[in-house]
Amino acid sequence: MAQQLTKKIIKNALNVPQTITNMSLKSICTSHNVYSPRKSVKDKTGKNIVFVDGVRTPFLLSGTDYANMMAHELARHSLIGILQKTGISKDLIDYIVYGTVIQEVKTSNIGREAALSAGFSDKTPAHTVTMACISSNQGITTGIGLIAAGAYDVVVAGGVEFMSDIPIRHSRKMRSLLLRANKAKTPADRLKLLATIRPDFFIPELPAVAEFSSGETMGHSADRLAAAFKVSRKEQDEYALRSHTLAQQAQEKGYLTDILPIQVGDKTISKDNGVRVSTPEQMAKLKPAFVKPHGSVTAANSSFLTDGASACVIMTEAKAKQLGLKPKAYLRDFVYVSQDPKDQLLLGPAYATPQVLERAGLSLSDIDAWEVHEAFAGQILANLKAMDSEWFAKNYMGRSSKVGVPDLNKFNNWGGSLSIGHPFAATGVRLTVHAANRLVREDGQFGLIAACAAGGQGVGMIIERHPDATAN
Repeated sequence: MAQQLTKKIIKNALNVPQTITNMSLKSICTSHNVYSPRKSVKDKTGKNIVFVDGVRTPFLLSGTDYANMMAHELARHSLIGILQKTGISKDLIDYIVYGTVIQEVKTSNIGREAALSAGFSDKTPAHTVTMACISSNQGITTGIGLIAAGAYDVVVAGGVEFMSDIPIRHSRKMRSLLLRANKAKTPADRLKLLATIRPDFFIPELPAVAEFSSGETMGHSADRLAAAFKVSRKEQDEYALRSHTLAQQAQEKGYLTDILPIQVGDKTISKDNGVRVSTPEQMAKLKPAFVKPHGSVTAANSSFLTDGASACVIMTEAKAKQLGLKPKAYLRDFVYVSQDPKDQLLLGPAYATPQVLERAGLSLSDIDAWEVHEAFAGQILANLKAMDSEWFAKNYMGRSSKVGVPDLNKFNNWGGSLSIGHPFAATGVRLTVHAANRLVREDGQFGLIAACAAGGQGVGMIIERHPDATAN
């Protein structure tokens, strides 16, 4: 079955232009049809909570055009942008839930700081969540909970990541000395402390994209996962090429309407800058990035360090109608999963997908738009192979039969994190708005969003196209 899946993936990768052409023709042919749902999913909240719209800054490689900014400035842009795009007044926002992973210590509650700098009322509460790569998913679902509980009507959720300027700490020995020096009462006491300094006190502590529990970097985990599921280097490169090609096509066709241009100095930034369509030959020349010299994960088939921010508005359908808004989608269901952070760190989508489908009463074939976070090409392919494995289903998932494989013609059709970029806490909103916009352009009803995250966690979400939805 793994070989059959590999053939499907390779065939899909090699026929990207035709896939995009077919998708475009379908959009043109169906754009004037009256939308008619095929089936229904029960609303569990009693509120019919809707995803009104989402926006984001262009996602940029760290160290490029955003390098001299701060994280809260990017977050500010996304918060202002969602209000501009929807036409909603700041005064109507009841609560803000904002995500970040690597925090700037000066703005630890970045949701609050970004909201204040964006001109929101100081009476609007805001808090910051962190759940690694699914932080803005957590922001959205926390908002669902607040609305379902009757606490608020209108919630803004989003996330920001700024990898161009990450906090670098003194060593613990130096931190301890500085804290004691701050309490020293006399110059003599301070001199005694200074005399205890040793050269190793000056070695800084750099943040690493590594698991605290295992000490292993995510790249090493991806390499081991690819090896475990027999995902070849060639397969990974082909999938990465697919992602970049589809993203470039989406850019050229104007599908990425969630992007709001941002002014940086004298320059207007209006598109993601990590989309680079290479060739199989160029990709094959790259050396392994993590497991050397025999690994299969390289810079070309991995997501890259990215700066960016996103934001969205969710509310009850009744509130949207009252405000004259046209929501993009209903937020129908979600589930969070967690596994062993060493051996199954990146398998969140494989576990979350069947659970969220069963909760919503849907099957694989009901999903019209798949948006799955691409941390690594090997991670995506390993998840697909895990879902297509009877052995894995029975031995690890407690299922009597395999989950099955999504229709790859409906899978990340506008590219993904490998090409668009992955600002950790901002990606969840990007996945959701792309799924919602694709449902309109591709005349679909249900979208499934899934992602893995550090700590062996993951998320699965189901959205349903709203009858009033438009792709812009």
